[in-house]
Amino acid sequence: MAAAAAALLLLALLSASIPPPAVAAEAASAAPHKTYIVRVDRRFKPTIFPTHAHWYGASFLADPLHLLHVYDTVFHGFSALLSHERAADVARHPSVLAVFEDRRRFLYTTRSPQFIGLRNQQGLWSDSDYGSDVIVGVLDTGIWPERRSFSDLNLGPVPSRWKGSCETGASFGPSNCNKKLIGARSFSKGHDASASVGGPAINETVEFRSPRDADGHGTHTASTAAGRHAFQASMAGYASGIAKGVAPKARLAAYKVCWKGSGCLDSDILAGFDSAVADGVDVISVSIGGGDGVASPYYLDPIAVGSYGAVTRGVFVSTSAGNDGPTGMSVTNLAPWLMTVGAGTIDRTFPADVMLGDGRKLAGVSLYSGKPLDGKMFRLVYPGKAGGLAASLCMENSLDPKIVKGAIVICDRGSSPRVSKGQVVKDAGGVGMILANGISNGEGLVGDAHVLPACAVGADEGDAVKAYVSSSATSTATIVFRGTVVGIKPAPVVASFSGRGPNGLSPSVLKPDLIAPGVNILAAWTDAAGPTGLDSDARKTEFNILSGTSMACPHASGAAALLKSAHPSWSPAAIRSAMMTTASVDDNRFQPVTDESTGKASTPYDFGAGHLNLDRAMDPGLVYDLGKQDYVNFLCAIGYGPKTIQVITHEPVTCPAKKPAPENLNYPSFSVVFDGAMSGNLSKTFIRTATNVGPPSSVYRSQVQTGGRGLSVSVKPRKLVFTPGVSVQNYAVTVTADSGVLATDELGAAFGSLSWMDGKHVVRSPIVVSRIQPL
Repeated sequence: MAAAAAALLLLALLSASIPPPAVAAEAASAAPHKTYIVRVDRRFKPTIFPTHAHWYGASFLADPLHLLHVYDTVFHGFSALLSHERAADVARHPSVLAVFEDRRRFLYTTRSPQFIGLRNQQGLWSDSDYGSDVIVGVLDTGIWPERRSFSDLNLGPVPSRWKGSCETGASFGPSNCNKKLIGARSFSKGHDASASVGGPAINETVEFRSPRDADGHGTHTASTAAGRHAFQASMAGYASGIAKGVAPKARLAAYKVCWKGSGCLDSDILAGFDSAVADGVDVISVSIGGGDGVASPYYLDPIAVGSYGAVTRGVFVSTSAGNDGPTGMSVTNLAPWLMTVGAGTIDRTFPADVMLGDGRKLAGVSLYSGKPLDGKMFRLVYPGKAGGLAASLCMENSLDPKIVKGAIVICDRGSSPRVSKGQVVKDAGGVGMILANGISNGEGLVGDAHVLPACAVGADEGDAVKAYVSSSATSTATIVFRGTVVGIKPAPVVASFSGRGPNGLSPSVLKPDLIAPGVNILAAWTDAAGPTGLDSDARKTEFNILSGTSMACPHASGAAALLKSAHPSWSPAAIRSAMMTTASVDDNRFQPVTDESTGKASTPYDFGAGHLNLDRAMDPGLVYDLGKQDYVNFLCAIGYGPKTIQVITHEPVTCPAKKPAPENLNYPSFSVVFDGAMSGNLSKTFIRTATNVGPPSSVYRSQVQTGGRGLSVSVKPRKLVFTPGVSVQNYAVTVTADSGVLATDELGAAFGSLSWMDGKHVVRSPIVVSRIQPL
């Protein structure tokens, strides 16, 4: 944790002395040509040009530019293929605020509506009419429109405010849209430009030059957010029942910004944001994150910049927290105007057992649906024992058929997709696979639709089966598949892969915001790929079961659609606040939610405010609202200058004469950061503003929980009185911590909570107190 704290300090120092944005172009590598995104101050456009596109393309500089995308809604500017020298020239133009390289990003790859508190004919589903007429835009890999999840049966006319279109392209046209899927577009110009200078090209033997989904990820996330009821749904018999999205009557618009096998280009993502907001969506769902494990400053992050333009126009944006957990500071999508969603389990699993020749039974999970092993025992092999690291990981061409043929093979998890390892084993003649977690994955398990009999086991079981192979020259095993089991306890549990805090860019904002179902989620799938997504998998399935924060994100997107339908006047910040302050911190045993990677109680670094609970979010009592100026003040507080902030806001800004405190952002959680060089009792006071959205006459009293350990929290006033004429109240929170306790704590942090209660509502906010250690 000391290394993480040092990294936090370095990031804080960097943000306090950010260079002018144009320097981003100067710092680029000297490759011959690359795609760049250019942020332009729209006020500089000469009046002789009818549009910004005419200005950029015709005579922005003496030598006209070949434009890829022109942005004019959430962002003003363009993307273009430029040499390093030309990018530097563009950066020096007086109207240019920033020039930065296009980057490649990647996807973060039913019972869950009930698990988050939704009930038929009552509560939020009923009060919101199932999200009727709210429009959810999904930035992903496209959509497979023929699925039952996208039926428009009994839906009314398309909302009149809709301005989007249904794009014509390969195997896709206007007839593929309906009153449910009301729009679909694809964006590939950035991708194609990158491919022209050596980047990966779109593989048109498997891809569609249209919104049609060749990958499956986009179809899955779209139906999770807003899929219609589909009866007798399952994935090859697993998870059978009624499949439905969180907002079944919401309308969908698909924006294909990611392409199978080659990821998503920033310039295309930004174009997707621009179009979605111009088209009239109410919610944007983005299960995409950084591909290099490093969080970019907000002004260089197209998801942060694009979503700022969306949120400040009233559009709610939900993003995934990333799949690099359980490592600390692995959470992605950190901007405070985003909803950042981590992943938890639900109370359903797909058990499989490894039966060893010595009589022991090891528990695991699997979604294998082919011919079973019927209890027959097979030779057990661990190729890593003699074949080295590649063989232990069952990498391509690493297994010796002479050793593994006819055997069940133990493969270590990591470095390649889990299902790919099974294909490698199958190709080498193996009859089955045991996929063993390493220490970093702990006991966290996800089901996969393997191409051969296979079972995933936790780190302890993996060690046990390897020890058995080492101790016996005649070790044998078989795998028994037990189908679907519902009612599992404990649930939810924070998934081991879910991205964790602290926030590496702005430690004063707690991320993730909350967790939602993201493990073994059943949703619609494409006909263009088998359930494993492998090229060799020719199986077809209407539904598939996937895990990842990609699956958690659309749960929050659908939840936002329901809340927007029930409360049309609520801002994106109010909707996020309602979800966060009503989130659950206990599991279905009424015990604190645990961490799958450790088995111990989770902290706000793992789950933010808790687990999404829509049974309470409909009526949160109080909300913490935010607007443009609040976000501008926050950006000033973390050291961004007016020109840098304008790259994000695309409007000129002025920072307050007195530098604001970042902790004073009116966020539904509290993250208090102290200077690690200080000793003794550390104290900090900050302000929050609560808005009453419950009964006009209400009295709320505060309750603080700290768990001891040298942390105290005081609140003034301790009582908030609301009347028909007073719906907004301020209060101050003072946090005092013992520096010695923080220094010796395993996480370098202390945790607590503040709740406001009126006898009906409990408005809960987590409190995190940490120190930034000196380098």
